[in-house]
Amino acid sequence: RRGRRARAGVASMSGGRAAPLSSSSDNGSSVVESWIEWFCKQEGNEFFCEVDRRYIEDNFNLYGLREIIGSNFKQCLDIILDRADTPSNEVIIRQVQDLYGLIHARFIITKRGQDKMRRKMKENDFGICPRLTCEQQPVLPVGLKDDIEVSGVMVYCPRCNEVYFPASRCGYNGADVDLDGAYFGTTFPHLFMMQFPDLWPSPPVKVEPYVPRVFGFKVRLPPRPSLMDDDTVMSDKAVVDSAAVHK
Repeated sequence: RRGRRARAGVASMSGGRAAPLSSSSDNGSSVVESWIEWFCKQEGNEFFCEVDRRYIEDNFNLYGLREIIGSNFKQCLDIILDRADTPSNEVIIRQVQDLYGLIHARFIITKRGQDKMRRKMKENDFGICPRLTCEQQPVLPVGLKDDIEVSGVMVYCPRCNEVYFPASRCGYNGADVDLDGAYFGTTFPHLFMMQFPDLWPSPPVKVEPYVPRVFGFKVRLPPRPSLMDDDTVMSDKAVVDSAAVHK
């Protein structure tokens, strides 16, 4: 799982972080882009919001993460806070993403974090529900587990109350979002909707059940074959016998 879900954020850092970008402000001074700003702009990281630096610097908000990340915790934290450069070591690169992701999961259940995610939802940064009856309802990222390397990020639709793969993983156009579900956690979308009750949508549109027709006449389709049908599935014994014959 790590190899797949790390592709979006980690692959772009695999050669070490590029030189910080700078832009000119109105008064002519140069502003250097932070690691957090750079990371959130990488393709595939669109679901992330920028965690406030002051939040990361508060040790209370990092409680328990050292044990998860391991001995490289301080180095990873220094990279996130621009105190150290990103190395070319892929193990550390993955750990940096894991650390930022786990901090992110905590930040987005705060009022400040939810305000940032609300803006992203309004801009459809997380995509829309694939169900036609939900009428392009914006969705929210959610993890099925709070532990890393267990499951990838999903999206939750508050209108039909279902979870789906991110749109790009279903073959639609969009960025390749393949992140760990723990970067968003199991709590976020539900607490978010409680925080912003004005965003609760109406129930899905009710539609008449589809009726198969041939030349305008209703037809009764034959029953689909069962997966355990003797005609469609070979028994274990038959598979063994077949293999013995072809030796």
